[in-house]
Amino acid sequence: MSLSPPDAPDPEPDCRLPYQVAVFARRISAAGEFDRATFLLLDQLAAGGPANVKTLAAALGVDSSTVTRQAAPLLRERLLARVPYPADRRAVRLALTPLGAGRLAQVREQRLRLVAELTAAWTADERAVFCALLERFNDGLRKRR
Repeated sequence: MSLSPPDAPDPEPDCRLPYQVAVFARRISAAGEFDRATFLLLDQLAAGGPANVKTLAAALGVDSSTVTRQAAPLLRERLLARVPYPADRRAVRLALTPLGAGRLAQVREQRLRLVAELTAAWTADERAVFCALLERFNDGLRKRR
């Protein structure tokens, strides 16, 4: 706890950043029906179409075993399906089902409403700057892996 007056500038504003990033990640994940991993996996399939586990793992920056573990309940819930790979019928890819696409659309809409609500008092410039900085931050994380 700081002993500085509330309106005094923080002497080390960057020291709060890791905590604020963690809080953001937790709270945005709680804003929808899917946890972060599920959202990202379904979103990747929605954007890129059917893909094998190895391709998904590379795109998400995780191990293949992680994708397999994350996909298992989604296959049981019929949000994902295994589809044959056209060039080799023995190989399979994961694909978003219509049910999965619909649920993903609902979660995206929930998150859009939340972001709109939280930034309603912001100017268009403030929203643009926040988005640009967050994108830059995430890009830096992506490049590190």
